[in-house]
Amino acid sequence: MSQHPSIAIIGAGPAGLTAANILSKHGWDFTVFEADRSATSREQGGSLDLHPHEGQLALKKAGLLDTFMASARHEGQELRIVDYSSAALLSHELPEPGSSERPEMDRRVLRELLLTPLDDSKIRWNTRIDSLSERHDGKYILHTASGLIETFDLVIGADGAWSKVRAALTEEHPVYTGVTFVELIIDNVDQRHPEEAKRVGQGSMFALHEHKGIIAQRNGNNVIRVYAAFRTRPEETDRPDKTLSSLSLDDLLARFEGWSPSLLSLIAKADSIVAVRPIVTLPPAHRWSPQDGLTLIGDAAHVMPPLGVGVNLAMLDAAELAEALVNSADWRLAVRNSEQAMLTRSHVISEQCARALQQMFSEEGSHAALDDRNEKHPSA
Repeated sequence: MSQHPSIAIIGAGPAGLTAANILSKHGWDFTVFEADRSATSREQGGSLDLHPHEGQLALKKAGLLDTFMASARHEGQELRIVDYSSAALLSHELPEPGSSERPEMDRRVLRELLLTPLDDSKIRWNTRIDSLSERHDGKYILHTASGLIETFDLVIGADGAWSKVRAALTEEHPVYTGVTFVELIIDNVDQRHPEEAKRVGQGSMFALHEHKGIIAQRNGNNVIRVYAAFRTRPEETDRPDKTLSSLSLDDLLARFEGWSPSLLSLIAKADSIVAVRPIVTLPPAHRWSPQDGLTLIGDAAHVMPPLGVGVNLAMLDAAELAEALVNSADWRLAVRNSEQAMLTRSHVISEQCARALQQMFSEEGSHAALDDRNEKHPSA
């Protein structure tokens, strides 16, 4: 007979909420702990494309795929690669009519979709987990800054790159890649800045050259999100999120001297700088010694460059773990087997992402990325 351990899920992002939905669907109890004050209390980030065999499969297991498909932005699969100096199109991919290969959805909307089926009482908002400790009987105690202490048989770390759960399993921590993304927002873009809207299109646009990039992404609600990306200078490499915290739009524009004015306008016309995001990764071969009562999924387990696979893997991790739990008579064995499968898969993909990031921010930039894409997709 299947055992039902008491379960804590740390993090109400796509991974944590995917696991919660599948556990709930099968009648299992759990509690999700999230540091955000509420579902909408902070900026969630850009749009996500969910892939058929990862993110979409996870939603199907959770019973949410039809809802996703009905509200996703299928036109967001458009991809443009342009030259940095002329903004001329180097490659232009349009989705086939009716294509559901990789439809887009804003992070905020995806969170709402995943929260809707869950009982509100299952989510503890404004509850940041500071540390964990093991009790003599193998259960784990959660410690928070407010002094709240709770005990669980199984703690699932879905708490991102700087996971507190991972800190209880291993001393390994993410390392800065040398690349930073400065995230900007252009609101009401179709009415206020139609030329920039036309330049980006309905999906994503990439311009890459000499260790820098201007990447723009259509979001919902008439928004374009722009990422001014670059390899940082030696004096900025320790904590660029701190050293670049006072960066202005003029400072950003100065870093892209010689670029096409039509690309620079995506920076100049931004309404605000949303965040400075240093890109960090865990080593692709990262492992930890299995420990009953603790496990990791998503970025907590294998944070990698943001190249369109992280959330997909995170949701698949969560779905496979939750299904393994509900279908096994031995939940501890189910966790260990799920970890092994997840890490074997993420090792290969993490290495691919690391190579792709290096290529994108090489001297050749867009041309190197385009050559690699043509090798992988000769018909594209």
